[in-house]
Amino acid sequence: MTDSTLSEVEKKQQYNFNKLAKRLRHNVGDAINHFNMIEEGDKVMVCLSGGKDSYTMLDILLGLQKSAPINFSIVAVNLDQKQPGFPEEILPTYLAGIGVDYRIIEEDTYSIVTRVIEEGKTTCSLCSRLRRGILYRVAEEIGATKIALGHHRDDILSTLFLNMFYGGKLKGMPPKLVSDNGKHVVIRPLAYCKEKDIVRYAEAREFPIIPCNLCGSQPNLQRQIIADMLRDWDKRFPGRLETMFTAVCNVVPSHLADPKRYDFANIKADGQPRADGDKAFDKEVFSDPARISIMDSRKPIQVEAACGEA
Repeated sequence: MTDSTLSEVEKKQQYNFNKLAKRLRHNVGDAINHFNMIEEGDKVMVCLSGGKDSYTMLDILLGLQKSAPINFSIVAVNLDQKQPGFPEEILPTYLAGIGVDYRIIEEDTYSIVTRVIEEGKTTCSLCSRLRRGILYRVAEEIGATKIALGHHRDDILSTLFLNMFYGGKLKGMPPKLVSDNGKHVVIRPLAYCKEKDIVRYAEAREFPIIPCNLCGSQPNLQRQIIADMLRDWDKRFPGRLETMFTAVCNVVPSHLADPKRYDFANIKADGQPRADGDKAFDKEVFSDPARISIMDSRKPIQVEAACGEA
Protein backbone atom coordinates (compact mmCIF):
# COMPACT_ATOMS: atom_id res chain seq x y z
CA MET A 1 0.00 0.00 0.00
CA THR A 2 1.48 3.36 -1.04
CA ASP A 3 1.68 6.45 1.18
CA SER A 4 -0.91 8.20 -0.98
CA THR A 5 -3.33 5.25 -0.70
CA LEU A 6 -2.83 5.10 3.06
CA SER A 7 -3.54 8.81 3.27
CA GLU A 8 -6.84 8.35 1.42
CA VAL A 9 -7.81 5.49 3.74
CA GLU A 10 -7.02 7.62 6.78
CA LYS A 11 -9.01 10.51 5.37
CA LYS A 12 -12.02 8.26 4.83
CA GLN A 13 -11.75 6.86 8.35
CA GLN A 14 -11.54 10.36 9.80
CA TYR A 15 -14.51 11.48 7.71
CA ASN A 16 -16.61 8.54 8.92
CA PHE A 17 -15.62 9.13 12.53
CA ASN A 18 -16.49 12.82 12.30
CA LYS A 19 -19.95 11.90 10.96
CA LEU A 20 -20.42 9.41 13.79
CA ALA A 21 -19.27 11.87 16.46
CA LYS A 22 -21.53 14.58 15.05
CA ARG A 23 -24.52 12.24 15.06
CA LEU A 24 -23.93 11.20 18.68
CA ARG A 25 -23.41 14.81 19.83
CA HIS A 26 -26.59 15.79 17.99
CA ASN A 27 -28.55 12.95 19.61
CA VAL A 28 -27.29 13.79 23.09
CA GLY A 29 -27.95 17.49 22.56
CA ASP A 30 -31.51 16.77 21.39
CA ALA A 31 -32.20 14.56 24.41
CA ILE A 32 -30.86 17.19 26.79
CA ASN A 33 -32.99 19.90 25.15
CA HIS A 34 -36.20 17.89 24.83
CA PHE A 35 -36.20 16.79 28.46
CA ASN A 36 -34.43 19.80 29.98
CA MET A 37 -31.85 17.43 31.42
CA ILE A 38 -29.14 19.98 32.24
CA GLU A 39 -29.77 23.53 33.45
CA GLU A 40 -27.73 26.59 34.33
CA GLY A 41 -25.45 25.93 37.31
CA ASP A 42 -26.06 22.18 37.43
CA LYS A 43 -23.44 19.88 38.91
CA VAL A 44 -23.73 16.68 36.88
CA MET A 45 -22.50 13.47 38.48
CA VAL A 46 -21.55 11.21 35.56
CA CYS A 47 -21.63 7.59 36.70
CA LEU A 48 -18.68 5.86 35.07
CA SER A 49 -18.58 2.06 35.10
CA GLY A 50 -15.64 1.58 32.76
CA GLY A 51 -17.88 0.32 29.97
CA LYS A 52 -18.34 1.72 26.46
CA ASP A 53 -21.61 3.51 27.26
CA SER A 54 -20.45 5.55 30.25
CA TYR A 55 -17.11 6.41 28.60
CA THR A 56 -18.99 7.70 25.55
CA MET A 57 -21.45 9.65 27.70
CA LEU A 58 -18.65 11.36 29.63
CA ASP A 59 -16.70 12.13 26.47
CA ILE A 60 -19.66 13.73 24.69
CA LEU A 61 -20.82 15.68 27.75
CA LEU A 62 -17.32 17.11 28.19
CA GLY A 63 -17.40 18.20 24.55
CA LEU A 64 -20.86 19.76 24.85
CA GLN A 65 -19.83 21.51 28.05
CA LYS A 66 -17.35 23.59 26.05
CA SER A 67 -19.94 24.85 23.57
CA ALA A 68 -23.15 24.88 25.62
CA PRO A 69 -24.93 28.23 26.14
CA ILE A 70 -25.20 27.42 29.84
CA ASN A 71 -22.63 26.77 32.55
CA PHE A 72 -22.57 23.40 34.29
CA SER A 73 -19.91 21.31 35.98
CA ILE A 74 -19.12 17.61 35.66
CA VAL A 75 -17.87 15.14 38.26
CA ALA A 76 -17.11 11.59 37.12
CA VAL A 77 -17.87 8.99 39.79
CA ASN A 78 -16.87 5.34 39.69
CA LEU A 79 -18.02 2.74 42.20
CA ASP A 80 -15.26 0.19 42.80
CA GLN A 81 -17.33 -2.82 43.93
CA LYS A 82 -14.22 -4.86 44.81
CA GLN A 83 -14.69 -7.52 42.19
CA PRO A 84 -11.72 -9.92 42.14
CA GLY A 85 -9.14 -8.86 39.59
CA PHE A 86 -10.69 -5.42 39.03
CA PRO A 87 -7.97 -3.20 37.48
CA GLU A 88 -8.45 -0.32 39.90
CA GLU A 89 -5.69 1.81 38.37
CA ILE A 90 -7.28 2.17 34.91
CA LEU A 91 -10.02 4.71 35.64
CA PRO A 92 -8.02 7.06 37.89
CA THR A 93 -5.25 7.12 35.29
CA TYR A 94 -7.69 7.83 32.45
CA LEU A 95 -9.68 10.48 34.33
CA ALA A 96 -6.59 12.28 35.58
CA GLY A 97 -5.24 12.20 32.03
CA ILE A 98 -8.25 14.02 30.56
CA GLY A 99 -8.34 16.50 33.44
CA VAL A 100 -11.88 15.87 34.69
CA ASP A 101 -12.89 16.12 38.34
CA TYR A 102 -13.56 12.61 39.63
CA ARG A 103 -14.26 10.45 42.67
CA ILE A 104 -13.54 6.74 43.12
CA ILE A 105 -15.89 5.22 45.71
CA GLU A 106 -14.82 1.90 47.23
CA GLU A 107 -17.64 -0.32 48.51
CA ASP A 108 -17.41 -4.12 48.70
CA THR A 109 -20.84 -4.90 47.21
CA TYR A 110 -19.37 -7.90 45.40
CA SER A 111 -19.01 -9.89 48.62
CA ILE A 112 -22.55 -9.00 49.68
CA VAL A 113 -24.05 -10.08 46.34
CA THR A 114 -22.12 -13.35 46.12
CA ARG A 115 -22.97 -14.18 49.74
CA VAL A 116 -26.70 -13.42 49.49
CA ILE A 117 -27.51 -14.66 45.98
CA GLU A 118 -27.60 -18.43 45.49
CA GLU A 119 -25.03 -19.73 43.03
CA GLY A 120 -26.47 -19.90 39.53
CA LYS A 121 -29.07 -17.19 40.17
CA THR A 122 -28.83 -13.77 38.53
CA THR A 123 -27.18 -11.09 40.64
CA CYS A 124 -28.26 -7.99 38.69
CA SER A 125 -31.26 -7.01 40.81
CA LEU A 126 -29.48 -6.92 44.18
CA CYS A 127 -26.30 -5.50 42.66
CA SER A 128 -28.20 -2.61 41.04
CA ARG A 129 -30.11 -1.80 44.25
CA LEU A 130 -26.92 -1.65 46.28
CA ARG A 131 -25.18 0.41 43.62
CA ARG A 132 -28.10 2.83 43.30
CA GLY A 133 -28.22 3.47 47.05
CA ILE A 134 -24.50 4.23 47.16
CA LEU A 135 -24.68 6.55 44.15
CA TYR A 136 -27.59 8.48 45.70
CA ARG A 137 -25.57 8.92 48.88
CA VAL A 138 -22.50 10.12 46.98
CA ALA A 139 -24.58 12.56 44.90
CA GLU A 140 -25.86 14.12 48.11
CA GLU A 141 -22.36 14.28 49.61
CA ILE A 142 -20.85 16.10 46.62
CA GLY A 143 -23.86 18.36 45.99
CA ALA A 144 -24.72 16.94 42.57
CA THR A 145 -27.97 18.28 41.12
CA LYS A 146 -28.21 15.67 38.35
CA ILE A 147 -27.13 12.01 38.18
CA ALA A 148 -26.24 10.94 34.62
CA LEU A 149 -26.51 7.26 33.68
CA GLY A 150 -25.23 5.74 30.44
CA HIS A 151 -28.34 3.89 29.24
CA HIS A 152 -28.97 4.23 25.50
CA ARG A 153 -31.90 3.73 23.12
CA ASP A 154 -31.46 -0.05 22.94
CA ASP A 155 -31.43 -0.29 26.76
CA ILE A 156 -34.73 1.60 26.85
CA LEU A 157 -36.29 -0.77 24.31
CA SER A 158 -34.89 -3.82 26.11
CA THR A 159 -36.44 -2.65 29.37
CA LEU A 160 -39.79 -2.14 27.63
CA PHE A 161 -39.82 -5.73 26.36
CA LEU A 162 -38.51 -7.14 29.63
CA ASN A 163 -41.43 -5.56 31.46
CA MET A 164 -43.93 -6.76 28.84
CA PHE A 165 -42.62 -10.33 28.57
CA TYR A 166 -41.69 -10.97 32.20
CA GLY A 167 -43.38 -8.27 34.29
CA GLY A 168 -46.78 -7.72 32.73
CA LYS A 169 -46.23 -3.96 32.51
CA LEU A 170 -46.05 -1.46 29.69
CA LYS A 171 -43.07 0.28 31.26
CA GLY A 172 -39.73 1.37 29.89
CA MET A 173 -36.78 3.41 31.08
CA PRO A 174 -37.45 7.18 30.99
CA PRO A 175 -34.80 9.65 29.80
CA LYS A 176 -35.39 11.71 32.96
CA LEU A 177 -36.94 10.88 36.32
CA VAL A 178 -36.85 11.62 40.02
CA SER A 179 -35.07 9.03 42.18
CA ASP A 180 -37.17 6.73 44.32
CA ASN A 181 -36.12 8.60 47.48
CA GLY A 182 -37.36 11.85 45.93
CA LYS A 183 -34.05 13.67 46.39
CA HIS A 184 -32.33 13.40 43.01
CA VAL A 185 -32.98 13.93 39.31
CA VAL A 186 -31.63 11.07 37.18
CA ILE A 187 -30.93 11.70 33.49
CA ARG A 188 -30.00 9.49 30.55
CA PRO A 189 -28.28 11.71 27.96
CA LEU A 190 -27.73 8.75 25.58
CA ALA A 191 -31.49 8.06 25.33
CA TYR A 192 -31.57 8.82 21.59
CA CYS A 193 -28.27 7.05 20.78
CA LYS A 194 -28.04 3.65 19.07
CA GLU A 195 -25.86 1.05 20.76
CA LYS A 196 -24.10 0.18 17.50
CA ASP A 197 -23.05 3.84 17.13
CA ILE A 198 -21.68 3.81 20.68
CA VAL A 199 -19.73 0.61 19.98
CA ARG A 200 -18.07 2.19 16.93
CA TYR A 201 -17.36 5.42 18.79
CA ALA A 202 -15.78 3.65 21.78
CA GLU A 203 -13.59 1.56 19.48
CA ALA A 204 -12.44 4.62 17.53
CA ARG A 205 -11.68 6.56 20.73
CA GLU A 206 -9.90 3.51 22.18
CA PHE A 207 -11.41 3.85 25.64
CA PRO A 208 -9.80 1.53 28.24
CA ILE A 209 -12.84 -0.73 28.65
CA ILE A 210 -13.22 -2.63 31.93
CA PRO A 211 -15.52 -5.69 31.68
CA CYS A 212 -17.99 -6.48 34.47
CA ASN A 213 -17.12 -10.05 35.41
CA LEU A 214 -20.03 -10.32 37.83
CA CYS A 215 -22.63 -9.68 35.11
CA GLY A 216 -20.73 -11.08 32.16
CA SER A 217 -20.33 -14.49 33.77
CA GLN A 218 -24.09 -15.09 33.97
CA PRO A 219 -25.52 -17.11 31.07
CA ASN A 220 -29.09 -16.85 29.81
CA LEU A 221 -29.91 -13.54 31.45
CA GLN A 222 -33.40 -12.37 30.45
CA ARG A 223 -31.98 -8.99 29.42
CA GLN A 224 -29.40 -10.70 27.20
CA ILE A 225 -32.14 -12.75 25.54
CA ILE A 226 -34.08 -9.55 24.79
CA ALA A 227 -30.93 -7.79 23.54
CA ASP A 228 -30.22 -10.67 21.15
CA MET A 229 -33.81 -10.48 19.89
CA LEU A 230 -33.51 -6.75 19.19
CA ARG A 231 -30.19 -7.16 17.39
CA ASP A 232 -31.73 -9.89 15.23
CA TRP A 233 -34.69 -7.64 14.37
CA ASP A 234 -32.38 -4.74 13.58
CA LYS A 235 -30.40 -6.93 11.19
CA ARG A 236 -33.37 -8.57 9.47
CA PHE A 237 -35.78 -5.62 9.50
CA PRO A 238 -33.88 -2.31 9.10
CA GLY A 239 -35.75 0.57 10.72
CA ARG A 240 -37.77 -1.55 13.14
CA LEU A 241 -35.94 -0.35 16.26
CA GLU A 242 -36.32 3.27 15.18
CA THR A 243 -40.06 2.74 14.74
CA MET A 244 -40.39 1.07 18.13
CA PHE A 245 -38.53 3.84 19.91
CA THR A 246 -40.69 6.45 18.17
CA ALA A 247 -43.71 4.52 19.50
CA VAL A 248 -42.36 4.85 23.04
CA CYS A 249 -42.57 8.61 22.54
CA ASN A 250 -46.06 8.49 20.97
CA VAL A 251 -48.16 7.02 23.76
CA VAL A 252 -51.94 7.10 23.27
CA PRO A 253 -53.51 6.19 26.67
CA SER A 254 -57.06 6.25 25.26
CA HIS A 255 -56.17 3.34 22.98
CA LEU A 256 -54.60 1.11 25.60
CA ALA A 257 -56.47 -0.45 28.53
CA ASP A 258 -55.26 1.06 31.80
CA PRO A 259 -58.12 2.73 33.73
CA LYS A 260 -55.54 4.40 36.00
CA ARG A 261 -54.12 6.29 33.02
CA TYR A 262 -57.37 7.06 31.20
CA ASP A 263 -60.87 7.58 32.59
CA PHE A 264 -62.67 4.89 30.60
CA ALA A 265 -65.43 4.60 33.21
CA ASN A 266 -66.74 8.12 32.67
CA ILE A 267 -66.44 8.64 28.92
CA LYS A 268 -69.75 9.35 27.22
CA ALA A 269 -70.93 10.20 23.73
CA ASP A 270 -71.56 13.96 23.77
CA GLY A 271 -71.73 14.65 20.04
CA GLN A 272 -68.41 16.50 20.04
CA PRO A 273 -65.43 15.41 17.88
CA ARG A 274 -62.60 13.98 19.99
CA ALA A 275 -58.92 13.79 19.14
CA ASP A 276 -58.71 10.55 21.14
CA GLY A 277 -61.88 9.08 19.62
CA ASP A 278 -62.22 5.63 18.09
CA LYS A 279 -60.70 5.28 14.62
CA ALA A 280 -61.90 1.70 14.18
CA PHE A 281 -63.76 2.53 10.97
CA ASP A 282 -60.89 4.52 9.46
CA LYS A 283 -58.23 2.92 7.29
CA GLU A 284 -54.93 2.65 9.15
CA VAL A 285 -51.95 4.11 7.32
CA PHE A 286 -48.54 2.64 8.10
CA SER A 287 -45.24 4.11 6.98
CA ASP A 288 -42.05 2.46 5.83
CA PRO A 289 -40.10 1.93 9.10
CA ALA A 290 -36.92 3.22 7.48
CA ARG A 291 -38.63 6.58 6.89
CA ILE A 292 -39.95 7.07 10.43
CA SER A 293 -37.92 9.43 12.60
CA ILE A 294 -38.48 10.52 16.16
CA MET A 295 -37.33 13.99 15.13
CA ASP A 296 -39.36 14.38 11.91
CA SER A 297 -42.61 12.51 12.52
CA ARG A 298 -44.05 15.00 15.01
CA LYS A 299 -43.73 18.62 16.02
CA PRO A 300 -41.21 19.23 18.85
CA ILE A 301 -43.94 20.16 21.33
CA GLN A 302 -45.71 16.86 20.69
CA VAL A 303 -42.46 14.93 21.11
CA GLU A 304 -41.83 16.51 24.49
CA ALA A 305 -45.35 16.00 25.75
CA ALA A 306 -45.59 12.39 24.60
CA CYS A 307 -42.19 11.42 25.94
CA GLY A 308 -42.85 13.16 29.22
CA GLU A 309 -46.04 11.15 29.67
CA ALA A 310 -44.24 7.94 28.83
